[in-house]
Amino acid sequence: MDSSEVIRDSASRRAEIRAATRTVTELVASLWQVQGGELGTLLGEFDALAAVACGARVAVVGEAESRGEISASQAGSTAGWVAEHAPTLAAGSGAGQVARLVRECARPDLTTVQAAAVSGQVSVPTALTVVTEFARLKPRLREEAAPTVLKGLLDMGIADGPKGVRSLRPALLAAHGADGEFQADADTAERLVSLSRPSTDELGALTYQLILDPAGAAALEAAIGPLSAPVPGPDSERDPRSPQLRRGQALIEVCRRATSAGDRPPAGVKTTLMLTMSYDDLAGRVGAATVIGSAQGGSLIAPETVRRLACDANVIPTVLGSRGEILDQGRSTRLATPGQLAALWLRDSGCTFPGCTTPAHWCDAHHLVHWADGGKTDLTNLALLCGRHHSVAHRDQLIGHVSDAGAVTAAVTWDLIPGSYQRRDDGPSPRGDHPPGDPPLGDPPKSGQLSGDQIPVDLGSANPRGPLTCPSPRQHEWDSPAPGPEADPRSDSGPAA
Repeated sequence: MDSSEVIRDSASRRAEIRAATRTVTELVASLWQVQGGELGTLLGEFDALAAVACGARVAVVGEAESRGEISASQAGSTAGWVAEHAPTLAAGSGAGQVARLVRECARPDLTTVQAAAVSGQVSVPTALTVVTEFARLKPRLREEAAPTVLKGLLDMGIADGPKGVRSLRPALLAAHGADGEFQADADTAERLVSLSRPSTDELGALTYQLILDPAGAAALEAAIGPLSAPVPGPDSERDPRSPQLRRGQALIEVCRRATSAGDRPPAGVKTTLMLTMSYDDLAGRVGAATVIGSAQGGSLIAPETVRRLACDANVIPTVLGSRGEILDQGRSTRLATPGQLAALWLRDSGCTFPGCTTPAHWCDAHHLVHWADGGKTDLTNLALLCGRHHSVAHRDQLIGHVSDAGAVTAAVTWDLIPGSYQRRDDGPSPRGDHPPGDPPLGDPPKSGQLSGDQIPVDLGSANPRGPLTCPSPRQHEWDSPAPGPEADPRSDSGPAA
């Protein structure tokens, strides 16, 4: 193809772009003609088009920069050139962001980031966040880990955007940082812990400013989590309190119980901070422990911090199941045992319904095949669901399945087609072997164990010198789940925490 053909081909494609722009404008003006069921599909098509267009802008600016077109122009900078030719980027920082991304990604080790932006996989702000986080982390990493860390940041950016990229820093530093780097961050954060004196407004309300390190935040969330769950009214109406009000009242209640207990353990729910960490990492003072169960679930605690906290609380880290505790109880009991609940916290982290982020503290242990239909109280037949989605699962008759049921990494998948529970016999499901009704006595329990390198550590006991315990089912009315399908005698299980 000679140069004249290239010019003609480029011109025809640009004409197609202009025609496509007119088509989109006309379609938007006549949206009332689109069938309701097609609107979601149309939105997805526009979204894909927008991503490609945003990536194309980055590609054009990169091409102009590499050819010297920008330096030969009258624009004072790359950002100025972008703003001149892409007026929608002129306001705010859009032009500057594109210019900076092109400049940063000229480095050989960042070409994958520019490629992801050009293809539309990530937005310009997300790509810049990847570049910024990688620049901060790279000097602190083991040399061979840099490509792995960059890929992890980029993958997280594709999945969760800038916020997800920033949240990955502790995990990457714990896994790939040079010796002592993650612990150094933990020690610095610990020195920043503070609680201000209160300031009073004209109504007499007091405002405090609280700064916590990850370990302190995990302990706080473990303490207030069970007490801050929504409490339904006598007629099953929603709790009118805002989440902020419930959390504030829960903190006051924790303090009240502590001050009224004296030397005795406070009455009420015993709060437990649960962490998981491989024995080898704990012994070798490397890696990190992961918080499970509370609103801080997924937070990482540095190894020396874990050892110090465990020592202060007189708690010896114990491999879950090392005392022979049975995690699979078969049909001999209806409610999940504390050991099973601990395993569910570890396996599911929170509500397993797609898209839900409710922490494990507020979830119920749901029988995938209902107790009344012969479902067993085994980990293969249990999954965490929040109160809302517990009701949805019953209302829409949904079935879930546990994949790789014997592993800590097992996942729960849901068939969201209404009525899927009634069709469960069409495929494998964790059913029992007897008809609905009272459970048979003497059904032999199955011995289920978690992976031997997972350790629950009790750091938040009401009795700081007390023994290691697993979370217990809720004991008080303010922690009870809302009445609904799960309150039916034919429903499944009690709450998970």
